[in-house]
Amino acid sequence: MNDAPLIAVDRLVRRFGEVVAVDGLSFVVRRGEMFGLIGPDGAGKTTTLRSVLGLLAAHGGTVRTLDLDPAAERRRLARRLGYLSQRFSLYGDLSVDENVAFFAAVHGVAGWRPKRDRLLELVRLTPFRDRLAARLSGGMKQKLALACTLIHTPELLILDEPTTGVDPVSRREFWKILGTLQREGLTTLLTTPYLDEAERCQRVALIDHGRLLALDTPEALRARAGRAMLEVIAEPRREARAWLAGRPGVAEVESFGERLHVTLAEGAAGDARAAAEMKAALEAAGLRAASVRPVAPALEDVFIHEIREASR
Repeated sequence: MNDAPLIAVDRLVRRFGEVVAVDGLSFVVRRGEMFGLIGPDGAGKTTTLRSVLGLLAAHGGTVRTLDLDPAAERRRLARRLGYLSQRFSLYGDLSVDENVAFFAAVHGVAGWRPKRDRLLELVRLTPFRDRLAARLSGGMKQKLALACTLIHTPELLILDEPTTGVDPVSRREFWKILGTLQREGLTTLLTTPYLDEAERCQRVALIDHGRLLALDTPEALRARAGRAMLEVIAEPRREARAWLAGRPGVAEVESFGERLHVTLAEGAAGDARAAAEMKAALEAAGLRAASVRPVAPALEDVFIHEIREASR
């Protein structure tokens, strides 16, 4: 079996005028894994994907995709990978069936009808195969776009924020499909702004301002946070956050909707007793503490911590 990575990015640099969009980024994507590039808007995720695809030439470092130079061998590469961009172009005046047939013809796929039927079953669009693409919901359009991307059986699937703007139910369905494809052995590189989606990847690279902050499995990244954490729901929330931030033994406080994630100082316990003591202290300070409980750090917490550490 060939253990060579399907993507190898080594110290990639890409500039736009004076702006350095990608700054010495390195990572590999192994055969059969789902790898996530995670970062805020402007982190360099899409620029990195376009370099991997050969749509942008590197200004420094090297990129190998499917053991090809993507900038020099883009035509050969296109036959072997599938790419779903943020704005995949479907033909609204063609039906679901006709869109898949069109992309099969573009890629020169012979005997594509059985494959089309299997893909439409996979993405749960079989009952809608005669519907015009323009009349599909946002989630259904993304699933049709995925079927079109897969019709030529790519070795590598690259997805740029595939569920942005899609409703939560369709997001879950889309990820079930990706999970099925990954179990079947398809290698996937994707970007997503949703940290809960990143948890589904085998490995993730956290990037910001084009630089790598951390790279590992989601489990290992959460473990490296190292310090105990409490989740606090209290009102008034702004006053509660200010009170917590000034409390001895508290290292960081971050807001996640109505929840406050309180990272305790190194060596402090984050058990049920600590939660009870924190709840009592909040109430003694005149704040309404609906809930205080120990929680494990999420990728969101790790990412915020890594960005903060990088800026020091």
